[in-house]
Amino acid sequence: MSALEVDSIDVHYGDFQALWSVSLSVAAGGTLAIIGANGAGKSTLLGAIAGSRRLTNGAIRFEGQDVSSLPAHARVALGITLVPEGRRLFPSLTVEENLSLGGFSRRTGPWSLKRIYELLPIVAKLRHRHANELSGGEQQAVAIGRALMNNPRVLLLDELSLGLAPVVIKSLYAVLPDVSSTGTAVLLVEQDVGQALAAADRVECLLEGRVTLEGDAKDLDRDSLRAAYFGV
Repeated sequence: MSALEVDSIDVHYGDFQALWSVSLSVAAGGTLAIIGANGAGKSTLLGAIAGSRRLTNGAIRFEGQDVSSLPAHARVALGITLVPEGRRLFPSLTVEENLSLGGFSRRTGPWSLKRIYELLPIVAKLRHRHANELSGGEQQAVAIGRALMNNPRVLLLDELSLGLAPVVIKSLYAVLPDVSSTGTAVLLVEQDVGQALAAADRVECLLEGRVTLEGDAKDLDRDSLRAAYFGV
């Protein structure tokens, strides 16, 4: 059974259709990268899975349970956790306070403050700093740690590398194998195709809200990726 299944979903913003019959599945412990240019519908897809975007057709199933009608907070309680684009930390709170808020649902699992500090040493060093004092890369690390505090079964990462220096990106991607080794399914939205291919088991490409390519990361060649990404 897949940890997450998205079955032929449509999403609209008023009269504008953002997603057209999009389907995907991610196994427990697997990593799926969603690639595509700006406006392809990647963040809309994560929002639909997380519960912040209403479906107009199709279904989303979590560990076999249809969660399509559940609100976002109920999906978090089940174990679907989003690291949003822009991180959205509480700026006036310390790093440790932000992390602690991630565990409000009190889900059991392998992740705790101690374990997150071991996984992300930079976060441990910053634990008493306020979030508004951090760099973009530091905020992203804290946002990942906060999500892990929910002990997610499905972790949604929206634009993990956006605006960050290459050395920071490398350090953040380095933690993903530790996350998936716990059995967590990772769904990663990424514009950097090279990073996506290196990190993921499978890749799915979106163009103007439609799936144009899907397959095992190791089997995809540059020509097919280019054609799917740009629609040529």
